[in-house]
Amino acid sequence: MMDRRIFLMTVAGLLAAPLAAEAQPIPKPARVALVCGSRCEGGAYDAFRQGLREVGRVEGRNLVVDVRGAEGRPDRLPVLVAELVAGKPDIIVAVAPQPALAAKDAAKAIPVVFVAVADPIALGLVPSLARPGGNVTGLSTVVPGGFIGKMLQLLKEAVPTASRIAVLWSSKNSMHVILIPKELTPSAEPLGVRLQMLDVTEPAGLGPAVEAAVRERAQALLVLGDPMFHRPSGRVPELALRAKLPSLYLDRDVVTVGCGLLSYGPDWGVMGRRAATYVDLILKGTKPADLPVEQPTKFDLVINLKTASALGLTIPQSLLRRADQVIE
Repeated sequence: MMDRRIFLMTVAGLLAAPLAAEAQPIPKPARVALVCGSRCEGGAYDAFRQGLREVGRVEGRNLVVDVRGAEGRPDRLPVLVAELVAGKPDIIVAVAPQPALAAKDAAKAIPVVFVAVADPIALGLVPSLARPGGNVTGLSTVVPGGFIGKMLQLLKEAVPTASRIAVLWSSKNSMHVILIPKELTPSAEPLGVRLQMLDVTEPAGLGPAVEAAVRERAQALLVLGDPMFHRPSGRVPELALRAKLPSLYLDRDVVTVGCGLLSYGPDWGVMGRRAATYVDLILKGTKPADLPVEQPTKFDLVINLKTASALGLTIPQSLLRRADQVIE
């Protein structure tokens, strides 16, 4: 017969086992800080969250995403990033040049993944695309060396009679300051156009800038990439449409969702999902220094024929044939 003491010890062990299992600590959810130059909304952000879900990181279950948007006011970014850093995130995702610089300045050892930065080397975020080093890596928006000139060329093709084109830019966007003299200004003369530079540093200046373009008789509007110009997606396109200015943008949302005429830029959905992949790899232990900065391999041309009709503009067939998406 089993010794009574052995029996009691066995029963106690069996009872304790489930309690011990229940006492196991629940894994702490990963904490991602997301900072944007304007509003953290649109196709790229939707794709980013979907990409996180696809790799098993679900908000409310094993993931927390803290979001801050500067609403087109880059002066707010240092405070917003400081708030995020105080929350002790595992990683910071910074969208656009100004948020990326603010994140790098404040992050110290926290990994940073930037998104939508035209030239991260020129901006000082990384010393090399292949070997970014440090705690910063990410995804660039364009391939430097003529991209902005290509945007101008496409706008000129859409409006062949345009000899004066207004350019919406911001002196607070370091990429604009770097790339305009290198890529945009030299491309204007061969196309036979004069540029009217409209420097807008806060959202309140957008309306007056478009009015200035009309006053100076600009015949088209080139909108450089900046969160302030693209979020919300309808703000600048509606101003341009009311002013009867054919306009070209970097972000396709302002053409597919808003009433912009043309967009030429990377696939933001792909970029958002790739950013999610980078976040997942870093959370699993990969060092940012070992993740090369990715550049887009394809740029999409999107044309909104409804807007063209509202402007009384006929888009040349040669341009329509090259479009990746035409909105009827």
